[in-house]
Amino acid sequence: MDPRFAQLPQALARQTRHATLGGAVPALLAHPGDHWVEDMSPEPMPTVIWMHGRTVNKELDPGRYLRWQRAGIATCALDLPGHGERLDPEWQSPDHTLRIVEQMASELDDVLDDLASPRFRGAFDMDRLAIGGMSAGGMVTLHRLCRSHPFLCAAVESTAGDFEAMKSTQEAADNPAHGFYVPDLVARLNPMAHLGAWRPIPLLALHSEKDEWVPVDAMRRFIGALQTHYAEQHADPADITLVTWPETGAPAEHAGFGRVNNDAKNEQVGFLQLHLQG
Repeated sequence: MDPRFAQLPQALARQTRHATLGGAVPALLAHPGDHWVEDMSPEPMPTVIWMHGRTVNKELDPGRYLRWQRAGIATCALDLPGHGERLDPEWQSPDHTLRIVEQMASELDDVLDDLASPRFRGAFDMDRLAIGGMSAGGMVTLHRLCRSHPFLCAAVESTAGDFEAMKSTQEAADNPAHGFYVPDLVARLNPMAHLGAWRPIPLLALHSEKDEWVPVDAMRRFIGALQTHYAEQHADPADITLVTWPETGAPAEHAGFGRVNNDAKNEQVGFLQLHLQG
């Protein structure tokens, strides 16, 4: 077995392939079809473009991808710049987070073009795409949605839509997010400041009220501004859902959802099924 699949559940691993997309981005591709790689005409499946957080890799949390597979949803999980198969220890530091956001967002169009190419024989339904991520991956998601895109919906976890609200992380030098706030990058990339071009789509955001790395206010303030934007665009603000838990027991209340992890995963897969298959 490819060592990259060693940590994946067997039911997922046998339907997973690794590829480099857009010439530069390592990807984990999982598909509900048993023989989708060999099938000359695999059934097109709704697909989630998913991005992990800082310091980890695309293989993190394979149970998420297995749930999607069982729900009839394909996965395209990407390694962020400096992570996973393109590891660069310098890019693991908090002061590179927004550089990661900017580069990854710029790479997504080439990733999508590759997924749509004859190389994959239509396995990934480009008319039923979602995008999402946790922490830094969620920041990429929200930044990318501030310009034209093909996504039907988006799901994020433990992330920020208002980068200005992250400034509080600078106050404690021992906070793992200390160094995140780089003023020129915040001004350029902050989703909160670039909502004018955001096309209203369903959005699900999950968060712990006690998140020690990304304060929930960095999402709550953004959600409020986004709901106002939807109303101004004659869209339904109820298409935006923020679900929080008072406490989860996860490390730093940021890395996963601890004892409510199953609830969080069910919330997400139900959301994706509704908007990609409904």
